[in-house]
Amino acid sequence: MPSKVVPISTPAKPKPSDALPLFAAVTVGFMILVILEGALVRATGSGAGCGNHWPLCNGDFFPHHPRLTTLIEYTHRSMTGICTTLVAVLIGWTFLARPRGDRARRSVVWSGILLLTEALLGALLVKGGYVENNASDMRVVMQCIHFTNTMLLLAAITLTWWWLRDRPQPRIVIHAETRMTAWFALVATLLVGGAGSVAALADTLFPPTSLQGAFLQDFSAHAPLLVRMRWLHPASAVIALGTAIWLALQLRSTLGRLMLALIFAQIILGATDVVLLAPTWLQILHLLGADAYWMALVAGCATVLAPQPLNPPEATARTLNRS
Repeated sequence: MPSKVVPISTPAKPKPSDALPLFAAVTVGFMILVILEGALVRATGSGAGCGNHWPLCNGDFFPHHPRLTTLIEYTHRSMTGICTTLVAVLIGWTFLARPRGDRARRSVVWSGILLLTEALLGALLVKGGYVENNASDMRVVMQCIHFTNTMLLLAAITLTWWWLRDRPQPRIVIHAETRMTAWFALVATLLVGGAGSVAALADTLFPPTSLQGAFLQDFSAHAPLLVRMRWLHPASAVIALGTAIWLALQLRSTLGRLMLALIFAQIILGATDVVLLAPTWLQILHLLGADAYWMALVAGCATVLAPQPLNPPEATARTLNRS
Protein backbone atom coordinates (compact mmCIF):
# COMPACT_ATOMS: atom_id res chain seq x y z
CA MET A 1 0.00 0.00 0.00
CA PRO A 2 1.60 3.29 -1.08
CA SER A 3 2.37 5.71 1.65
CA LYS A 4 0.42 8.94 1.76
CA VAL A 5 2.45 12.07 1.19
CA VAL A 6 1.52 14.82 3.63
CA PRO A 7 2.57 18.28 2.38
CA ILE A 8 4.64 20.22 4.82
CA SER A 9 3.42 23.77 5.17
CA THR A 10 5.93 26.47 5.91
CA PRO A 11 5.10 28.59 8.95
CA ALA A 12 3.65 31.96 8.10
CA LYS A 13 5.88 34.93 8.65
CA PRO A 14 4.69 36.72 11.79
CA LYS A 15 3.04 40.03 11.02
CA PRO A 16 4.62 42.96 12.85
CA SER A 17 2.47 44.55 15.51
CA ASP A 18 0.68 47.77 14.63
CA ALA A 19 0.96 49.06 18.19
CA LEU A 20 4.46 50.53 17.82
CA PRO A 21 3.77 52.42 14.54
CA LEU A 22 0.53 53.70 16.10
CA PHE A 23 2.42 54.94 19.15
CA ALA A 24 4.96 56.61 16.86
CA ALA A 25 2.10 58.32 15.00
CA VAL A 26 0.68 59.58 18.32
CA THR A 27 4.12 60.94 19.20
CA VAL A 28 4.32 62.78 15.87
CA GLY A 29 0.83 64.23 16.40
CA PHE A 30 1.66 65.42 19.89
CA MET A 31 4.91 66.95 18.64
CA ILE A 32 2.89 69.02 16.16
CA LEU A 33 0.64 70.23 19.01
CA VAL A 34 3.75 71.33 20.93
CA ILE A 35 4.98 73.26 17.87
CA LEU A 36 1.62 74.99 17.42
CA GLU A 37 1.45 75.88 21.11
CA GLY A 38 4.97 77.29 20.84
CA ALA A 39 3.72 79.53 18.02
CA LEU A 40 0.94 80.70 20.33
CA VAL A 41 3.58 81.55 22.97
CA ARG A 42 5.43 83.69 20.42
CA ALA A 43 2.30 85.32 18.98
CA THR A 44 0.99 86.32 22.42
CA GLY A 45 4.36 87.48 23.77
CA SER A 46 4.23 84.87 26.54
CA GLY A 47 7.86 83.72 26.28
CA ALA A 48 8.69 85.35 29.61
CA GLY A 49 5.49 84.15 31.28
CA CYS A 50 7.58 82.08 33.70
CA GLY A 51 10.16 84.81 34.20
CA ASN A 52 13.86 84.17 33.78
CA HIS A 53 13.51 80.67 35.21
CA TRP A 54 13.98 77.35 33.43
CA PRO A 55 12.79 74.63 33.77
CA LEU A 56 10.88 75.94 36.81
CA CYS A 57 8.18 78.56 36.35
CA ASN A 58 8.92 81.70 38.36
CA GLY A 59 10.96 79.54 40.69
CA ASP A 60 8.12 77.07 41.38
CA PHE A 61 7.14 73.74 39.92
CA PHE A 62 3.49 74.86 39.80
CA PRO A 63 2.82 78.59 39.23
CA HIS A 64 0.81 80.36 41.92
CA HIS A 65 -1.77 83.00 40.94
CA PRO A 66 -0.62 82.87 37.30
CA ARG A 67 -1.30 85.50 34.67
CA LEU A 68 -2.55 84.53 31.22
CA THR A 69 0.95 84.73 29.78
CA THR A 70 2.19 82.44 32.56
CA LEU A 71 -0.53 79.90 31.81
CA ILE A 72 0.35 79.90 28.10
CA GLU A 73 4.08 79.47 28.72
CA TYR A 74 3.55 76.88 31.48
CA THR A 75 1.23 74.89 29.20
CA HIS A 76 3.93 74.87 26.53
CA ARG A 77 6.55 73.63 28.99
CA SER A 78 4.20 70.96 30.34
CA MET A 79 3.40 69.73 26.83
CA THR A 80 7.11 69.62 26.07
CA GLY A 81 7.62 67.43 29.14
CA ILE A 82 4.92 65.02 27.95
CA CYS A 83 6.48 64.95 24.47
CA THR A 84 9.86 64.15 26.02
CA THR A 85 8.31 61.18 27.83
CA LEU A 86 6.67 59.95 24.62
CA VAL A 87 9.97 60.14 22.72
CA ALA A 88 11.80 58.31 25.52
CA VAL A 89 9.24 55.49 25.42
CA LEU A 90 9.46 55.41 21.62
CA ILE A 91 13.24 55.04 21.78
CA GLY A 92 13.08 52.15 24.26
CA TRP A 93 10.23 50.39 22.43
CA THR A 94 11.92 50.73 19.03
CA PHE A 95 15.17 49.26 20.35
CA LEU A 96 13.26 46.33 21.86
CA ALA A 97 11.18 45.64 18.75
CA ARG A 98 13.74 46.23 16.00
CA PRO A 99 16.99 44.38 15.27
CA ARG A 100 20.41 45.95 15.38
CA GLY A 101 21.13 48.05 12.29
CA ASP A 102 17.45 48.79 11.59
CA ARG A 103 17.04 52.28 10.16
CA ALA A 104 14.16 53.06 12.53
CA ARG A 105 16.66 52.67 15.37
CA ARG A 106 18.93 55.30 13.82
CA SER A 107 16.13 57.79 13.26
CA VAL A 108 14.74 57.38 16.78
CA VAL A 109 18.21 57.98 18.26
CA TRP A 110 18.37 61.23 16.31
CA SER A 111 14.95 62.08 17.70
CA GLY A 112 16.37 61.84 21.21
CA ILE A 113 19.48 63.88 20.37
CA LEU A 114 17.49 66.64 18.67
CA LEU A 115 15.01 66.69 21.54
CA LEU A 116 17.87 67.42 23.94
CA THR A 117 19.17 70.25 21.75
CA GLU A 118 15.60 71.58 21.47
CA ALA A 119 15.38 71.79 25.26
CA LEU A 120 18.78 73.50 25.49
CA LEU A 121 17.83 76.05 22.82
CA GLY A 122 14.56 76.74 24.62
CA ALA A 123 16.48 77.36 27.83
CA LEU A 124 18.87 79.72 26.01
CA LEU A 125 15.93 81.73 24.66
CA VAL A 126 14.51 82.18 28.16
CA LYS A 127 17.75 82.70 30.08
CA GLY A 128 19.15 84.99 27.39
CA GLY A 129 16.04 87.14 27.35
CA TYR A 130 15.30 86.44 23.66
CA VAL A 131 11.55 86.52 24.29
CA GLU A 132 8.65 88.96 24.44
CA ASN A 133 9.58 92.29 22.78
CA ASN A 134 13.28 91.56 22.20
CA ALA A 135 13.94 92.57 18.57
CA SER A 136 17.74 92.26 18.61
CA ASP A 137 19.76 90.73 15.79
CA MET A 138 20.80 87.94 18.15
CA ARG A 139 17.19 86.98 18.65
CA VAL A 140 16.85 86.65 14.87
CA VAL A 141 19.79 84.22 14.88
CA MET A 142 18.43 82.26 17.85
CA GLN A 143 14.96 82.14 16.31
CA CYS A 144 16.32 80.63 13.09
CA ILE A 145 18.46 78.08 14.91
CA HIS A 146 15.66 77.07 17.25
CA PHE A 147 13.06 76.62 14.50
CA THR A 148 15.52 74.72 12.27
CA ASN A 149 16.19 72.30 15.13
CA THR A 150 12.43 71.93 15.60
CA MET A 151 12.02 71.00 11.93
CA LEU A 152 14.85 68.47 12.13
CA LEU A 153 13.29 66.96 15.28
CA LEU A 154 9.92 66.63 13.55
CA ALA A 155 11.68 65.06 10.56
CA ALA A 156 13.45 62.46 12.74
CA ILE A 157 10.24 61.45 14.54
CA THR A 158 8.38 61.36 11.21
CA LEU A 159 11.02 59.06 9.69
CA THR A 160 10.80 56.78 12.72
CA TRP A 161 7.04 56.46 12.25
CA TRP A 162 7.39 56.11 8.47
CA TRP A 163 9.94 53.32 8.68
CA LEU A 164 8.15 51.49 11.51
CA ARG A 165 5.08 51.11 9.28
CA ASP A 166 6.84 48.50 7.12
CA ARG A 167 4.68 49.38 4.12
CA PRO A 168 5.90 48.67 0.59
CA GLN A 169 7.28 51.79 -1.02
CA PRO A 170 6.78 52.71 -4.68
CA ARG A 171 9.58 51.52 -6.94
CA ILE A 172 10.81 54.48 -8.94
CA VAL A 173 13.78 54.95 -11.20
CA ILE A 174 16.20 56.97 -9.14
CA HIS A 175 18.58 59.10 -11.17
CA ALA A 176 21.41 61.20 -9.81
CA GLU A 177 19.48 64.41 -10.52
CA THR A 178 16.49 63.06 -8.57
CA ARG A 179 18.67 62.51 -5.52
CA MET A 180 20.19 65.96 -5.90
CA THR A 181 16.70 67.49 -6.19
CA ALA A 182 15.58 65.69 -3.02
CA TRP A 183 18.54 67.06 -1.05
CA PHE A 184 17.98 70.55 -2.45
CA ALA A 185 14.27 70.43 -1.55
CA LEU A 186 15.10 69.46 2.05
CA VAL A 187 17.74 72.15 2.54
CA ALA A 188 15.66 74.82 0.79
CA THR A 189 12.62 73.99 2.92
CA LEU A 190 14.70 74.27 6.09
CA LEU A 191 15.75 77.76 4.97
CA VAL A 192 12.13 78.64 4.20
CA GLY A 193 11.11 77.47 7.66
CA GLY A 194 13.78 79.56 9.36
CA ALA A 195 12.83 82.63 7.31
CA GLY A 196 9.16 81.96 8.07
CA SER A 197 9.80 81.93 11.81
CA VAL A 198 11.52 85.32 11.50
CA ALA A 199 8.66 86.68 9.38
CA ALA A 200 6.13 85.54 11.98
CA LEU A 201 8.17 87.17 14.75
CA ALA A 202 8.32 90.41 12.75
CA ASP A 203 4.54 90.35 12.28
CA THR A 204 4.15 89.93 16.03
CA LEU A 205 6.56 92.65 17.17
CA PHE A 206 5.91 95.10 14.32
CA PRO A 207 2.36 94.37 13.12
CA PRO A 208 1.68 96.09 9.79
CA THR A 209 -1.37 98.34 9.53
CA SER A 210 -1.79 97.88 5.79
CA LEU A 211 -0.47 95.73 2.96
CA GLN A 212 1.32 98.71 1.41
CA GLY A 213 2.83 99.63 4.78
CA ALA A 214 4.13 96.08 5.18
CA PHE A 215 5.95 96.23 1.82
CA LEU A 216 7.45 99.61 2.70
CA GLN A 217 8.65 98.23 6.05
CA ASP A 218 10.33 95.26 4.35
CA PHE A 219 12.61 97.52 2.29
CA SER A 220 13.09 100.39 4.71
CA ALA A 221 16.71 101.09 5.66
CA HIS A 222 15.58 102.10 9.15
CA ALA A 223 13.56 98.93 9.84
CA PRO A 224 14.96 96.27 12.24
CA LEU A 225 16.76 93.30 10.71
CA LEU A 226 13.91 90.85 11.32
CA VAL A 227 11.49 93.14 9.44
CA ARG A 228 13.90 93.55 6.52
CA MET A 229 14.25 89.74 6.40
CA ARG A 230 10.49 89.24 6.11
CA TRP A 231 10.52 89.23 2.30
CA LEU A 232 12.98 86.31 2.28
CA HIS A 233 10.23 83.91 3.33
CA PRO A 234 7.97 84.18 0.26
CA ALA A 235 10.97 84.59 -2.07
CA SER A 236 12.69 81.42 -0.84
CA ALA A 237 9.36 79.57 -0.75
CA VAL A 238 8.95 80.02 -4.51
CA ILE A 239 12.25 78.20 -5.15
CA ALA A 240 11.72 75.48 -2.54
CA LEU A 241 8.14 74.71 -3.55
CA GLY A 242 9.06 74.66 -7.24
CA THR A 243 11.70 72.03 -6.53
CA ALA A 244 9.29 70.03 -4.36
CA ILE A 245 6.65 70.06 -7.12
CA TRP A 246 9.16 68.55 -9.56
CA LEU A 247 10.11 65.90 -6.98
CA ALA A 248 6.46 65.05 -6.25
CA LEU A 249 5.80 64.50 -9.96
CA GLN A 250 8.74 62.08 -10.10
CA LEU A 251 7.32 59.95 -7.27
CA ARG A 252 4.19 59.04 -9.28
CA SER A 253 2.46 57.78 -6.13
CA THR A 254 -0.17 58.69 -3.55
CA LEU A 255 2.56 60.33 -1.50
CA GLY A 256 3.52 62.51 -4.45
CA ARG A 257 -0.09 63.58 -4.97
CA LEU A 258 -0.39 64.37 -1.25
CA MET A 259 2.73 66.54 -1.49
CA LEU A 260 1.22 68.45 -4.41
CA ALA A 261 -2.06 69.01 -2.52
CA LEU A 262 -0.22 70.30 0.56
CA ILE A 263 1.99 72.57 -1.56
CA PHE A 264 -0.97 74.28 -3.18
CA ALA A 265 -2.72 74.53 0.20
CA GLN A 266 0.38 76.27 1.58
CA ILE A 267 0.43 78.70 -1.34
CA ILE A 268 -3.18 79.66 -0.63
CA LEU A 269 -2.61 79.95 3.12
CA GLY A 270 0.56 81.99 2.65
CA ALA A 271 -1.08 84.42 0.24
CA THR A 272 -4.09 84.80 2.54
CA ASP A 273 -1.77 85.37 5.49
CA VAL A 274 -0.11 88.27 3.67
CA VAL A 275 -3.38 89.83 2.48
CA LEU A 276 -5.04 89.62 5.92
CA LEU A 277 -1.89 91.02 7.63
CA ALA A 278 -1.04 87.79 9.49
CA PRO A 279 -3.71 87.33 12.19
CA THR A 280 -2.66 84.90 14.92
CA TRP A 281 -5.20 82.18 14.04
CA LEU A 282 -4.07 82.19 10.41
CA GLN A 283 -0.40 82.07 11.38
CA ILE A 284 -1.07 78.93 13.40
CA LEU A 285 -3.13 77.38 10.59
CA HIS A 286 -0.34 78.21 8.13
CA LEU A 287 2.18 76.58 10.48
CA LEU A 288 0.01 73.47 10.75
CA GLY A 289 -0.04 73.19 6.97
CA ALA A 290 3.72 73.74 6.88
CA ASP A 291 4.25 70.89 9.37
CA ALA A 292 2.07 68.54 7.33
CA TYR A 293 3.90 69.48 4.13
CA TRP A 294 7.31 69.05 5.81
CA MET A 295 6.35 65.56 6.98
CA ALA A 296 5.21 64.57 3.48
CA LEU A 297 8.39 66.01 1.95
CA VAL A 298 10.59 64.13 4.42
CA ALA A 299 8.79 60.87 3.63
CA GLY A 300 9.06 61.53 -0.11
CA CYS A 301 12.76 62.32 0.09
CA ALA A 302 13.31 59.20 2.20
CA THR A 303 11.75 57.17 -0.63
CA VAL A 304 14.35 58.60 -2.99
CA LEU A 305 17.42 58.86 -0.75
CA ALA A 306 16.89 55.77 1.44
CA PRO A 307 14.70 53.33 -0.50
CA GLN A 308 13.35 50.29 1.28
CA PRO A 309 15.96 47.50 1.28
CA LEU A 310 15.03 44.34 -0.58
CA ASN A 311 14.26 41.24 1.46
CA PRO A 312 16.19 38.08 0.51
CA PRO A 313 13.50 36.47 -1.76
CA GLU A 314 12.92 39.72 -3.62
CA ALA A 315 16.63 40.34 -3.97
CA THR A 316 17.09 36.83 -5.41
CA ALA A 317 14.29 37.40 -7.92
CA ARG A 318 15.89 40.68 -9.02
CA THR A 319 19.23 38.92 -9.51
CA LEU A 320 17.63 36.16 -11.62
CA ASN A 321 15.79 38.68 -13.76
CA ARG A 322 19.00 40.57 -14.50
CA SER A 323 20.93 37.40 -15.46
